Amino acid sequence: METVVLTFEQNKAILELNRPQALNAMDMQMLTELVDALRKIKESDTSIVVIRGKGRGFSAGGDIKTMLSVDDPSQFRTVMKTIQEMIMLLYTMPKITVSFIHGPAAGLGFSFALASDYLIATNEARLAMNFIGVGLVPDGGGHFLLAQRVGTPKAKQIIWEGKTMSADEAKQLGLVDLVVDSEEQAEQWLASLQEKPLQAMIATKLLYAEQTKADLLRVLELETDAQQRMRQTEDHREGIRAFLEKRKPVFRGK
Repeated sequence: METVVLTFEQNKAILELNRPQALNAMDMQMLTELVDALRKIKESDTSIVVIRGKGRGFSAGGDIKTMLSVDDPSQFRTVMKTIQEMIMLLYTMPKITVSFIHGPAAGLGFSFALASDYLIATNEARLAMNFIGVGLVPDGGGHFLLAQRVGTPKAKQIIWEGKTMSADEAKQLGLVDLVVDSEEQAEQWLASLQEKPLQAMIATKLLYAEQTKADLLRVLELETDAQQRMRQTEDHREGIRAFLEKRKPVFRGK
């Protein structure tokens, strides 16, 4: 089964995460298909990209089973390189990008959404940079993308707390741009976006992206190194055990 569905509709590319049975958790197949889809979108003549998840949520984040199965450091770096390419493609995309979030957007799924120009969330959306719960640090450029929106001190606190935020809480922090009551309201907003001078907007986006993309790439590389180190810690092993056993972890700072 395809884990990513890409369709083109007038001036829009619609990219749907399609692992609804796993809350669209990102395994290696999905990561690879996302990179391929983003490359196709980049070469298309559309001006707007809409990203959404099928089923009950946007994305629960990185697939835990995939992460547990990657013991070989070279395999781990292959996964992380794919994530790097996915985020860089989205962040520098010469289109206006919109992530439409319903239900959970957590971990890597949240980082992926943050790489878009606009985040639109339904009232039922729940957002979390929750890597800390399993003794890890954010990846997918989460450190950089959070700090861009809320500043470094607040980004650190969001990462360290790892709490789940409602759509309204995320909007108050500046992590979400618009909260909607229905998909119809989101479509109305998209219709208004299509009436704007999109090429001028894209030119501004690319100007900023050119200034900052080297910083984002550096953060992605630093996250890979940090994640590799954290995977060797006792706290990470305890976090995974607690997750699988559905209990609260007992961390010891080791």
